[in-house]
Amino acid sequence: MPEETTQLLQFIKPEGAPYSVLIVVVTMLVTRWLARRALSLGERFPDRRLLIQQTASFLRFGILVGGIATAILTLFEINEQVLFAVGGTMAVAIGFASKDLAASLLAGVMILFDRPFQVGDRVSFEGYYGEITHLGLRSVRMMTLDDTQITIPNGKFLTESVASANAGAIDMMIQVDLFIGVDQDIAEARRLLSEVTTTSRFVNLNRPWAVVISEEIEDSYFAIRLRAKAYVQDARLEKAFGGDITERALIAFREGGIGPPAVLHRNV
Repeated sequence: MPEETTQLLQFIKPEGAPYSVLIVVVTMLVTRWLARRALSLGERFPDRRLLIQQTASFLRFGILVGGIATAILTLFEINEQVLFAVGGTMAVAIGFASKDLAASLLAGVMILFDRPFQVGDRVSFEGYYGEITHLGLRSVRMMTLDDTQITIPNGKFLTESVASANAGAIDMMIQVDLFIGVDQDIAEARRLLSEVTTTSRFVNLNRPWAVVISEEIEDSYFAIRLRAKAYVQDARLEKAFGGDITERALIAFREGGIGPPAVLHRNV
């Protein structure tokens, strides 16, 4: 056992041990209750969901730090010798800790204050895409659109680029691509897609929208790409909006005689 640890044990107050354990337990229970309460309030007030979740993240961080500090003050008789022993013990612990863990702890603090992304943001990182559900001192949790939870060490965000689709906003721009043949009525296809986009129950018409047309080469054949760009009312409606636009646009194209791209010959 390191000498600093032996010295530190001499300053433990036995009568303070039960209170210290109680403080830690209460701290963990409060942070968990706060996380559940934030989710509940977010569902009750969807227009303020991101603000509630972001505020809860900072509160949980402050409660954790305050609880740990209180537990330490309750357990030890604080004086210069204790501070020296604590410093020595921390130095030994950091020396044995992996550099990845140290980087993750540092990155966790930086993420909380620099805020490159926030809880509730739709983020792309290293091939993953989903909603940030938790910001911790060691890792970030992301829920992908197929309900898979991804845990990413904070240290990775120090060296890699991360893209936030909504950057703290409740609404978000979505792009939906559809393809038709080069010999089809492009103007009519654009009109139909515009109508489908603006009549979707998920679209936020208070924000700009557009239908952009371009010529693409797909697997050695030409096609016309129509891209609907519009904001959804809530970032969580991303998949619902994309499915709604695609289904209704394909039906409108079929009824309007707009055919898909031809590879060797058109079967539709």
